Amino acid sequence: MTTSRFPMVLSPMSRIGDLREVPGEAPISGATWYEADSRGAGFEYKFPAGTLAGAAYLTADWLIDGNLMADFALLLQEGEGGAIFRMNFGFLPQCQARMRVPMEAVEQNRWKYPREGAWLDPLCWMDRVDLNEVDRMRIVLERKGPGVVRFCLTPVKAAIEAPPLLEAPVLPNGPLLDEMGQSTLHDWPEKTQSVYDLVSRMDEQRGKAPRAVWPIGFSRWGGSLEYSADAARNRATGFFHTYHDGDRWWLVDPDGFLFWSSGLDCVEYGITSAYGGIESALSWLPDGDGEFAEAHVGREGHAFDYLRANFIRAFGSAGAHAAWSEIALSQLREFGFNTVANWSDWRIAVGGVPYVRPMNGDALRAVPTIYRDFPDVYHPDFPVAADAFAAQLAETAGDPAFIGYFLMNEPNWGFATESPAAGMLYTTPVCHTRQALAGYLRDRYASDEALSTAWGLDVTLDSVAQGSWSQSLSEAARQDLATFSDEMVARYFDVLGSACRRVDPDHLNLGIRYYTIPPAWAVRGMRSFDVFSMNCYQPRVLADKMAQIAELLDMPIMVGEWHFGALDVGLPASGLRHVKDQIERGKAFRVYLEDAAAKPWCVGVHYFTLYDQSAIGRGDGEAYNIGFVDVCSRPYTPLAEAARVSHERLYQLANGEIEPYYVELEYLPPLML
Repeated sequence: MTTSRFPMVLSPMSRIGDLREVPGEAPISGATWYEADSRGAGFEYKFPAGTLAGAAYLTADWLIDGNLMADFALLLQEGEGGAIFRMNFGFLPQCQARMRVPMEAVEQNRWKYPREGAWLDPLCWMDRVDLNEVDRMRIVLERKGPGVVRFCLTPVKAAIEAPPLLEAPVLPNGPLLDEMGQSTLHDWPEKTQSVYDLVSRMDEQRGKAPRAVWPIGFSRWGGSLEYSADAARNRATGFFHTYHDGDRWWLVDPDGFLFWSSGLDCVEYGITSAYGGIESALSWLPDGDGEFAEAHVGREGHAFDYLRANFIRAFGSAGAHAAWSEIALSQLREFGFNTVANWSDWRIAVGGVPYVRPMNGDALRAVPTIYRDFPDVYHPDFPVAADAFAAQLAETAGDPAFIGYFLMNEPNWGFATESPAAGMLYTTPVCHTRQALAGYLRDRYASDEALSTAWGLDVTLDSVAQGSWSQSLSEAARQDLATFSDEMVARYFDVLGSACRRVDPDHLNLGIRYYTIPPAWAVRGMRSFDVFSMNCYQPRVLADKMAQIAELLDMPIMVGEWHFGALDVGLPASGLRHVKDQIERGKAFRVYLEDAAAKPWCVGVHYFTLYDQSAIGRGDGEAYNIGFVDVCSRPYTPLAEAARVSHERLYQLANGEIEPYYVELEYLPPLML
């Protein structure tokens, strides 16, 4: 199809569900108002196959009314019953956004695209599609808060050139944040009313900080004094390690006391508000060279940190970080947490408070990737890159407070519906891992004819080894590729793990924090870890499946992220798990943590996060009420008190002496990206 037809306006054939057009003048030129009551409402488009071939972008301008986010999905499909590509994205409320969907995304070689202004967190899901075969599109409401979603948008256009970014978005209600970083679209009883109130609270918190202590019965490292004193001397190694007592898994602290890791993620000096493209949404943005210079953050300078700014208001630029670290660590003790968990400023814990580290993966970029973020692990330079990657552990190799390290977090290849070996065929014509795949298949099938017969495809070993690939895979092919993906994953983590142990033999390899239960081919490749880790955003840990993983790998499990959020304190979205209010957040916390502590294969859960996210979103747009503390350093009392109660019961629970807390809760549909 020639490109002269672009830009092309795509007109919906019909509306889906309860979507309805509503009267009223839209604040965006050319836009129309719509309302929907239910998820799944939206637009359906049909056009001749190949209409979108040659297009580079799909674009439209949007504005969400009200004070909550809304999340939508755009789906492209190859005919009735055919393959479907899906991109999810969200929008900030009361701020014009420009959707710019890059058509290259249908290749599925990238999971996440960058946020642009109020267009948030574009994520790719489901299938790879061929634009020459796509003949239909849907745009549907995927997630919403309570009540009606009202939004306006302009007609969707297909374009061959990148639409310009918005420079001055429409803000119907004015700025979205006040001078302290709070939402201007919401009011709630605990909202901080003045800078004076903010500073007074922080002064009081710093004064009380030295008096905050862990629950009675915790060792100096947060382990259990009561249940391990007799054997502690024999178990002590000076470092954290794993231990099975015949009934259950534990960690053991440096002095030999049994330890169960309850941690807070993101114990860091900051709550980033990403304002690229929406600077006018800020009520206050001080000069970048003045007293608040260190609150200007982000690689390109398009983010401001209101938490830092609030600490600077209270303690001055010279003393703000020290005051923050005293208050933050005291809050961990007050709430009962014994671990500074991932994504934290772990240096404030060195030598004194148990902590974990996320590994920085920059050194691995010396090796090309072959599918999403999966590196060419058979490349001759991969072991060299692994050694460079491991070198960062030298800084903490002798620290007894250091529990261990996460090699990475939620690798993007894990979000795909296909295995890395299958994806590699489509995305990387030449690489060492494809050569290794061809060698693996040659050992298995010996000849082109045998491979072609087994796969039911017109295929040769040479076509697997290199070259472009477009044909669909048979089930037999997918099975072989999944089996080889096991080899790829094992090589990936064996090489990284061995390099890390050469630098630091004393601390724990805590795995990769997979985003959910991994497929079987991925789990088998994770035998080199000391602890299997995953993130588990569910009402409770996934007991049956996680127990199977612990048995298969013969190692304990740690949950790297979980949380519960609400919509009652000024944030436009709830997070990945949603309950009614702050009281229910406290109850949900207790149910999750106490259930996990009672599981014999679980050695810790780390809650995400210490602080709420920004009401205009972090870099990708997440803007969730998931913290223990808000941007003005006010703890959520029901949640904090619930955590303290559970932590006082922690080691009785882990030893099976008392039953976990349980109450029936209403888990609401999440409003998230």
